[in-house]
Amino acid sequence: MYKQIDSNKRRTSFLLVLFFIFIIGLGYLFSYVFNSFWILFFAVVLAIIQAWSSYYYSDKITLFISGARELKREENVQLHRIIENLAITAGLPKPKIYLIEDSAPNAFATGRDPNHAVIAVTSGILEKLDKTELEGVIAHEFSHIGNYDIRLMTIVVVLVGIVALVSDWILRWTFWGGARRRSNGDSGQLQLIFLIIAIILAILAPLAAMLIQLAISRKREFLADASGAMLTRYPEGLALALEKISKDKEPLEVANKATAHLYIVNPLKEHQGKTGIGWFASFFMTHPPVEERIKALESMV
Repeated sequence: MYKQIDSNKRRTSFLLVLFFIFIIGLGYLFSYVFNSFWILFFAVVLAIIQAWSSYYYSDKITLFISGARELKREENVQLHRIIENLAITAGLPKPKIYLIEDSAPNAFATGRDPNHAVIAVTSGILEKLDKTELEGVIAHEFSHIGNYDIRLMTIVVVLVGIVALVSDWILRWTFWGGARRRSNGDSGQLQLIFLIIAIILAILAPLAAMLIQLAISRKREFLADASGAMLTRYPEGLALALEKISKDKEPLEVANKATAHLYIVNPLKEHQGKTGIGWFASFFMTHPPVEERIKALESMV
């Protein structure tokens, strides 16, 4: 169990470093080709504003998009007790609890840190899972909070947005003739080669950034599964919950591609029920295959 957690931490750190190197390299190439400091200056200013607003208000935006409302203690005493007990076990503050009125079983955690965390569950998950299965799901979400995945994924989403925005600016700049030679001594041929490379990267950069985001998201799901199993000391509970949720054919109505990566199981049901997913298709998945997650949990018993 601890080996899996360490492995996922290392791989996630590597992917995050790769993300930053990718963004810095992209910015350097664009600044060289277009010989304009202002492009990067405006991108940085906008990135700071976007990062600030995302950091402080991402949870409120996510809950609003999801149609969630705060669940009072008297409405579901059992759920509140489960969360209180797991909060004590995890050594974390009790998060706020929100309810999404939807019969599709699912859940997610959001917020910028453990002191401002929220766990949202659907009415379907409360109806369709038993107590041990529900504890497994809540423990998984507590792991996202304790491992600061909720902050990490907010940062990654902001980085993806920055890459997409800068790439769009570069393409517009190129279209309107923004590329200029750096000096009379510059080689026109070399400048043209760099310009072509910059245009190709501007087109492919958002896709590459998204793939890195999805890869990080998948690694964090494995880590949260392992950490959640440590909290409950009962991996079978989460394994059974994942199996039930994945086999439920009803899509979550309020889910969309912007929030899908937050949920414990992909709410869009894009690959649900499919076996033998190809390596190329797996790059575009927000979550690891449920079969692999269940197999990893069963190996912890």
